[in-house]
Amino acid sequence: MDVIEDIKSKTLPKHIAIIMDGNGRWAKQKGMLRTFGHENGAKAVKRAVEASAELGIKNLTLYAFSTENWNRPKLEVQTLMKLLVTSLKKEIKTLQDNDIQLSAIGNLTTLPTKVHKELLEVIEATKNNNRMILTLALSYGSREELINTVKEISIKVKNNIISPEKIDESIINEHLYTQNLPDVDLLIRTSGEKRISNFLLWQIAYAELYFTNTLWPDFTKQHLYESIIEYQKRERRFGKTSEQLS
Repeated sequence: MDVIEDIKSKTLPKHIAIIMDGNGRWAKQKGMLRTFGHENGAKAVKRAVEASAELGIKNLTLYAFSTENWNRPKLEVQTLMKLLVTSLKKEIKTLQDNDIQLSAIGNLTTLPTKVHKELLEVIEATKNNNRMILTLALSYGSREELINTVKEISIKVKNNIISPEKIDESIINEHLYTQNLPDVDLLIRTSGEKRISNFLLWQIAYAELYFTNTLWPDFTKQHLYESIIEYQKRERRFGKTSEQLS
């Protein structure tokens, strides 16, 4: 049995989220500008998306640009935004051919007009695809998401749409950016850093965390397989004991 079939024969994570870290360091190691790292990071995105679809992963969420990333050098931000538009235009055929639906979460109104327009066009064009949902977290910050959620629920309580007694996890989930996605099962972070960096804080409450020293541009399909194999070895107890699960 090959590695792909072996992975498929066991329980797959329903939702994988990836913090794609290390583009800048990868470029610096090669004596190149950070933008060169981002360009090669886009190739790693394609590999991760293809591998996830081939395995049968239903939801893949990628941390593409955080709310804090706006504070990076202006040229780097501009390059990232141009790269995003180029990638969306280039990959729409791949998304369609592979029946992949594109989605996005975050404060999307802060994106440049051209980027926002291109993003919405690809989302609309792929909305009926159902093999996998690929979600890009853009201008995303989990604390901002939670603040917005509290505000929205508070307004509904004030207007007697929701009673405080009825507020539970499902109500909160309905008001998050990720309302149409299941909780994250496996969170991967590349580059050796061991932080969550304000990413899907609510949604990863019971996620398995997987950290690798591999810099994102070097992340291959094999690296994804290894993370899922490690996930499949773990016992997910959700607060219960091993005996209760057996």
